[in-house]
Amino acid sequence: MSRLNKAVMVLLGTVTLLSSWGTRADAEASSKPSWSEMERKYDGVFVLSASRGSRKVALTFDDVPDPRFTSKVLDVLKRKKVTATFFVVGTRSMKHPDLVRRIHREGHDIGNHSYNHPDFSKLRLAKVQEQIARSEKIIEHIVGFKPKLVRPPYGEILPSQLDWAKAKGYTVVNWDVDSSDWRQLKAETVFRNVTRTVRPGSVVLMHAGGGTGQNLSGTVQALPKLIDWLRAHDYEPVTLTELLGIPEKRKG
Repeated sequence: MSRLNKAVMVLLGTVTLLSSWGTRADAEASSKPSWSEMERKYDGVFVLSASRGSRKVALTFDDVPDPRFTSKVLDVLKRKKVTATFFVVGTRSMKHPDLVRRIHREGHDIGNHSYNHPDFSKLRLAKVQEQIARSEKIIEHIVGFKPKLVRPPYGEILPSQLDWAKAKGYTVVNWDVDSSDWRQLKAETVFRNVTRTVRPGSVVLMHAGGGTGQNLSGTVQALPKLIDWLRAHDYEPVTLTELLGIPEKRKG
């Protein structure tokens, strides 16, 4: 066999292998169980909420740090004496490490929200591992530890990826209350979306960072009123690690 033919065979083999990987990932994504089914199967590894027997709830903020909105959210939380959980993106953390340090310094939880915010359900496991590892390295460099908490972008994750997360000691946390604030809603709508669906043990999804031109002023404006409402209805806003009774730092 000539060198040219060998090269063609290797190339075709590589294409076939890549195609096979893509087919397997697509097949898993198309048959992916519901979040509630995954929560039952991966008890303590994939989490939507905590025990309904407690009136504690967790406010969580995705897509940080963002100098336009993260500081404003932190200001509100500090004024209201509330600790929350922030899921940070690796590329953003590199650009704004001081904001990550402030989040940590003021007593909030830090979770891993990937390196550059891709949809995990469209990625091979090796790429998901790379996303988590790269972001984790950046976070550790800034605040000195590896977060145990992970939130996949868009909440999308596959069972095979949860198997890996379980083996590595991560806790993957999505939510059961969606403020939909990423839609750039007015404060009144953000407030209503949370208060009409929150329950004891709820995990509330909000954002303190966004894309270019995305306006999260509604979130900032709704937050003080939301905290007051929660307390008036005997809810206690806490960090995810307090809500779930787990450590913030991952071993290994």
